[in-house]
Parts: sequence; C-alpha cells; structure tokens
Amino acid sequence: MDNFLEWFFEFVSEILKGFGLIFIGLWNGLKQIFNIKQYIEIFKAHSTQFGAAEWVLSILAIIVVCAIFLLLIWIIILAVRKYIRFRHSIVSNEDLLEEIAVLQQRVLKAMREKDEIMAMKVAQIGVPGSAALSYASAGMLGDGSGASAGGENQVTESGVVQTTDSRFSKLIEVDQIYADYTPPEYDNEITLEQIVERFRLFACSRMHLFYDPKTVRLFLAGMASTKLIILQGISGTGKTSLPYSFGKFLGIDTTIASVQPSWRDRTELFGYFNEFTKNFNETEVLRRIYSSSYNDDINLILLDEMNIARIEYYFAEMLSILEMPNADEWELDIVPNVWSTDPVKLDHGKIKIPQNIWYIGTANNDDSTFAISDKVYDRAQPINLDAKGVEFDAPDTPPIQLSYTHLNDLFEEAYRYYPVSEKNLKKIHQLDLWVIEKLRVAFGNRIMKQLLLFVPVYVACGGDELDGIDYVLATKVFRKFESLNLAMLREELKELCTYLQSLFGAQTMQESIAYINRLRKLF
Repeated sequence: MDNFLEWFFEFVSEILKGFGLIFIGLWNGLKQIFNIKQYIEIFKAHSTQFGAAEWVLSILAIIVVCAIFLLLIWIIILAVRKYIRFRHSIVSNEDLLEEIAVLQQRVLKAMREKDEIMAMKVAQIGVPGSAALSYASAGMLGDGSGASAGGENQVTESGVVQTTDSRFSKLIEVDQIYADYTPPEYDNEITLEQIVERFRLFACSRMHLFYDPKTVRLFLAGMASTKLIILQGISGTGKTSLPYSFGKFLGIDTTIASVQPSWRDRTELFGYFNEFTKNFNETEVLRRIYSSSYNDDINLILLDEMNIARIEYYFAEMLSILEMPNADEWELDIVPNVWSTDPVKLDHGKIKIPQNIWYIGTANNDDSTFAISDKVYDRAQPINLDAKGVEFDAPDTPPIQLSYTHLNDLFEEAYRYYPVSEKNLKKIHQLDLWVIEKLRVAFGNRIMKQLLLFVPVYVACGGDELDGIDYVLATKVFRKFESLNLAMLREELKELCTYLQSLFGAQTMQESIAYINRLRKLF
C-alpha cells in the first residue's frame, strides 16, 4: 500500500507541476510583453546610432505597436462586456421562466377552484351525469350565464340547450336574408380569356385601375391552383386594389380584414364566445364564410397586410383545413355545444367551409413585417406585383354575374384541353433531378400538383405554357434557394441559368433566370 501511495503522490505531483509551469509561463510571458523598462533601455542603446529616417521609422514602429496593444485591450474589454450582458440576459430569462411557471401554477389552481365551484352548483340543482357537463359547458349555471333566473332553459338528452336567447346575431341575420333568396342570372357563356379582357376594361373604365393581361391571367390561374393567394411587391402597385376591384367586377364586394400586429390566434379572424355577455363576437370574415354556403357566388376574403402579424398564428387552422383532400371535411369548430337558437347551417357547433371562397393576402417585405414561412408559401400561390400598371383607354364596361359553378367548369375544361405537355413534364423532371443533385432542393408533390392546375388555366386565359411553368418554378421552387448559403453557390446558380436555357430553349424561362440573377447579386 505504501508503494502505491508513493507512486500516486509522485504521479499527481508531476501533473500539478505541469499546470504550475503553464501559469508561471503565462505570467512570465505577460511580464515580458509589458516590460516597458527593458524596451526603454533597448531603445536608448540603439538610438544613439539612428539617423533622421531611422528616428522617424522607430517612432512609427512604437506608435503601431502601441496601437496594436490598445486594440487588443479594447477587444478584451468588449468581449468581457458582451459576456457580462450575455450572462445577464440568461439570468433574466431564467427569472422569467420561473415567473411563468409560477403563473401557470396559479392558473391551474384557479381552474381547479372553478371546477369545484361548478361541481357545487351542479350538485345544488341536481343535474346528473353527462347532461350536467353539457349544461355547465354551455354556461347555463349561476348568474350571468345567459339563462333566465328562473331556470327556464333545459338540456335535452341529445345535449342541445333549449333557450330563447341567441348568441349569433349576424349569422341569424344571414339566415333571414337568404330565406327568400333568388339567385341572379349568371353569365354562363363567358370564357376565361374573355374574363381577363373584360376585367381589365372594367377596372380601367369604372375603377381607374390598370392591369396588364399577364397579371389577371396569373390571378385566375392562382385561383385554380389553390384557395390561398399571396400578392406581394412594393407599395403602390395595386396589391389591395386587385382583389377589391375583382369583387366589384363580379358584383360581390370583397370582404376586407385588415390584419393587426396584435393578432395571435384565430379569434381575431373568426371571432370568439364572450363568457360574460354569452354572445359570440362575430367577425365579417365569419359572416362571409357562413353566407357563402347559401350562394353560388365567387367570394373573396382579403387579408390586408397579412404578414404584419405571424400568419402561422392566426391562420394556422385554416391552413390545415385547406390541405384536407376531402372537401366534405372542411369544417371549423366555432363553439363546443349546441343551442336551440343557433343558426341553421351551424352543425353541432361547426361551420362548413364552402368551396366558393378564396383567401387573398397582401404582403410587404420591410422592417415592420414578418417573413412568410415555407409552410405558408407551399400552400399558397404567390403573385409578384413589382410595377405600376400602364394607363390605357377602355370603353365603359359593366360588371358581370359569374357563378362559382361556371368558373369551376372553366377550370375543369382547361385541365382537359390544355394539360402540361409530356415533353415539358420530362424537362421538369430532369430539372428536378439537377436541382436535387447540385443544390439539394426538391420540388415536392404539392408544388407539382399546383403546377398541373396552374399552367392549363394560365394557357386557357391566353398565356403561354412555358411562361406558366416558368412563373411557378420562380415563385414556388427557386424561392426556396433563399434559405441556402448562396454566397457559396454562386457558380451553381450561374450554371442553373445556363441549364434552364439549354433545357427549355433560348430566350425562355426569363422569370426564373431574372430571379436567380437577383439572388446572385444579393449574395
């Protein structure tokens, strides 16, 4: 045992000597660096032989060395200050998390107390089982519940609250309006190309707005490929006026929802149930969705400045609904229970999302807005409005009556008569393989599906097939390059421009090539 201890002591001592030498060497190095007295003596020893030029050079050398030392000291001070601020932010975050945890505990405690009070009220009135739960969740217990003081409201075995109170005033008003509704005489002879031209003439003559044919073709093709369209570009190019004037052209005003920075959830868009007043705070968006189930009109809902708040917060549920392949499942939960006075088309607290609605958002890219995520872009069709319309003369053109059924038939007809050619589909597949190999970006099934819907309608509106393919690739595929390290991929992007023209032909794919060149200049 003594031999082991002797060895262990000597072994550890050698290690500690190594650490000691490190600190001693570091200390001696610092002493040597800041040994100003030695520097002065060296200078005195050599300066007696200096000429005029050597004196100037020596003074400059001293100034440079001093500047380097001061710079190092300043960098060290900045690093220490940054570390102190970083530690302070970490401590502040930890304190904030602790405070949040305490608040969560208080909320849970308050909810338990609420449940206990509710259970006591249920026991007092003697409502048994699941009926008591429905009765309580409907807010029918106690004062201020929306029920009469005498307990006139009843809960049936099916869970429906029998009451004379109404919580959906706007939706019930819609029911009353459409009770004697007579559909208008729709123009079911007009073609997509005629819609493009007539809308341009209407916007010019009645609205004093000017759109080129390509913009209108893109808008209609976007409606054919998805229910969510994003109009983006610089301010003053007509992003808001396009859907507004299109609604006027159809004789059905566009519902405008001005997005606010404070929007954090869906209640801002669809409304919410007020527990105090026992009324549902209905928004115009909810009213438009509900009324759309009664008519065959083309209904547009404009989300103005949609990225001034995070789209994934207030529009998340609708993004999921619009992705469901079965349109019969497009339902939005509004309230968790059923009242006997609820609107006619409110099915077990759910509202049906009709197919004749499009959601159109306008987006600006500046310091006051949020970046639109890939999740949103993949589900939407972006349309870039980067230039003001050129003025032209047009005869007075009245609005038209266009039904959703006829517009949908025109889309279906375009899919049949103008499908993307096999030749271009093969080229798109080749491009997909090239982009995957060089840039590790894939198209995805959703984008290909939208392309197959977008391009035929774009052609039916009077456009060219390659132009439609070019636009989808630029706005849906190549836009994904922004998330790559483009500074390291400049040569690959240049090679991609060359490959596009060799694959699709010279003087083609101008939209994509222009976008890729902009990326190359930015990075």
